[in-house]
Amino acid sequence: MAKGYIIIDVDECKGCNLCTSYCPVSILKLDDTKTNKRGYTPLMVTEPEKCIACAFCATMCPDSVITVERYIKEAK
Repeated sequence: MAKGYIIIDVDECKGCNLCTSYCPVSILKLDDTKTNKRGYTPLMVTEPEKCIACAFCATMCPDSVITVERYIKEAK
C-alpha cells in the first residue's frame, strides 16, 4: 500500500486552499495560528500518517509549493 509524506514550502504558500479541496483523505487545512513571511495563512498537514501519496495536492498547487514523497510499505 502506498504511503507518503507532504513537504510544504510554508513561506511561499498563499493559502489559496485549492489543495485542501482535492485531498481525498482530508488531511490538509490552513493553519489559522500562523502567518508566513508573505502575510498569508499557510497550509498544514493535520494527520500526516494518513497520507496516501496521491499527489493531488501538489498537482493542484498553482505555486508548486507542495512536494509529495512516496514510499511503499513492505507486506509482513
